[in-house]
Amino acid sequence: MTAHQAARPGGTPGVALPADPHPAGTGRLRFAYGTNGFADHRLTDALAVLADLGYDGVSLTLDHQHLDPYAPALAARVREAGRAIRRAGLAVVVETGARYLLDPMRKHRPTLLSAEPEGRAARQELLRRAIVIGAELGAEAVHFWSGTPDPGTTRDEAWRRLEEGCATALADAGRAGVRLAFEPEPGMLVADLAGYRRLWRSLGAPDRFGLTLDIGHCRCLEPYPEPRCVELAAGTLAHVQIEDMRRGVHEHLPFGAGEIDFPPVLDALRTAGYRGLVSVELPRHSHAATATARHSIEFLRAAAARTAVPAPRAPRAPAPLSKEVTST
Repeated sequence: MTAHQAARPGGTPGVALPADPHPAGTGRLRFAYGTNGFADHRLTDALAVLADLGYDGVSLTLDHQHLDPYAPALAARVREAGRAIRRAGLAVVVETGARYLLDPMRKHRPTLLSAEPEGRAARQELLRRAIVIGAELGAEAVHFWSGTPDPGTTRDEAWRRLEEGCATALADAGRAGVRLAFEPEPGMLVADLAGYRRLWRSLGAPDRFGLTLDIGHCRCLEPYPEPRCVELAAGTLAHVQIEDMRRGVHEHLPFGAGEIDFPPVLDALRTAGYRGLVSVELPRHSHAATATARHSIEFLRAAAARTAVPAPRAPRAPAPLSKEVTST
């Protein structure tokens, strides 16, 4: 752990998840955009752009440039952000995937799996702060992921640490009245839907431990077509991330630059009765944020307007991840 960081305050793929407790519907999907794709904008400016473009929500990544969970006078800053979000008329999900928030030298570190106890405690504290912030903002969910084990850590040790960390986060979320949205992330300990199912069951299958389903990740490494992934995940969906992607390559691409056929995916979300946010996740496109956000909402609206009936397709074997890009 760096001095900078230390100074901070302290299943099987074929088995479907449980049936959605909400009835299926065909209502309009609600599209959002992630602030990690607006890194060069002030938060208020990013919110104004998204509202002007017609987005329904924002996925707010807690980070130094928008809403730093370690900034002085945090409570006042959170209230100010909440007022700005409400003025923009946007729903919100809180995300915790900032690259260098906890350690300026190590991307996405420390994690709930870290070998050093103080590292795990730092990540746990970030999740606690995110849950408190999410409750204050009225967030629909608070998003997080597992991370990758440190060298020398066995998978059993990593799973034990993850289960302990998630149980603590669940207790915090229960006190705050917030729903968690755990994301399987290619290259991490929990990389796919099967891993999420294992974790969810090990925690006692709690309703509050929801799923963030990233549609691009489905294309990247899941053994089923993307609409089938939606069907399998429908029972625990708390948040959806969306972008284009290619098979076997974990690289978030603008819509139309990858291989995904989106109308069947959006149809599957509507059929599942999903009512949460569908958040565009393009964290490498801040240099063209406004244009990319405009293109994304136009593309998604056009795809949602098309009638698509997915043709039956046989399950496909997962391809190995490309070494070119392994994390966002």
